[in-house]
Amino acid sequence: MATGRTHRPATRSRGIPEATVARLPLYLRALTALSERSVPTVSSEELAAAAGVNSAKLRKDFSYLGSYGTRGVGYDVEYLVYQISRELGLTQDWPVVIVGIGNLGAALANYGGFASRGFRVAALIDADPAMAGKPVAGMPVQHTDDLEKIIEENGVSIGVIATPAGAAQQVSERLIAAGVTSILNFAPTVLSVPEGVDVRKVDLSIELQILAFHEQRKAGEGSGGAGADVDADTEPGAGAAAGAAPVAAVEPPAGRAAAAAAAARKGGPEGDVPAVMPA
Repeated sequence: MATGRTHRPATRSRGIPEATVARLPLYLRALTALSERSVPTVSSEELAAAAGVNSAKLRKDFSYLGSYGTRGVGYDVEYLVYQISRELGLTQDWPVVIVGIGNLGAALANYGGFASRGFRVAALIDADPAMAGKPVAGMPVQHTDDLEKIIEENGVSIGVIATPAGAAQQVSERLIAAGVTSILNFAPTVLSVPEGVDVRKVDLSIELQILAFHEQRKAGEGSGGAGADVDADTEPGAGAAAGAAPVAAVEPPAGRAAAAAAAARKGGPEGDVPAVMPA
């Protein structure tokens, strides 16, 4: 039986920040490409450029792994591949179940990158009875009625949810009850999970919306920018000219003297202390 639940990466116990953990796969991908080209060593600048980060941040991240490199030589590529793989828990087999075998779920099932990174798709699960038994990516789809049994038999601790949003919460609850403690959620909804369960969310539509925002900004900059902002608290026509800044009213000297005299006669906050004390 697979040992997906018996070992945990030591990242949290060793105090590696979550931001660093999120960058480790980027370093590993770049290092793997170097290893495939038989590159023995790499400088922090070269590796940082390949991973899309700055070299100072890379060196700080690697210090958490106890790897500082050699001055004038750089980092040993193969050793770093091993170090990062060990920290990410990729030196063992991780069985994974994918729940929801629609277009997205089927695409994930056919993705060849999982196996090469230590993740074995143990089962494909769907609620549609018509899908049961149909082969997808060389595996028969199984019905959700067997979800708990599948997880137990395969020692699964990582589940992938690719269902419609309305079904995702219930699926997550069943996965967790069966022993899954990490979920990759592709459903466009926020899951409510108990403490101790890790959820990573991937929402492609949100990423596209963010790109649309940046495209709109670039288009606005190219056309010279939008018109001046209008303060909602400023009444129309308050400025002397369009776009002019509001000008504070200036009280004439006589008005100021009258106001001071009135203030001297005025009661304080409680009505029994003069607001302006005589000299």
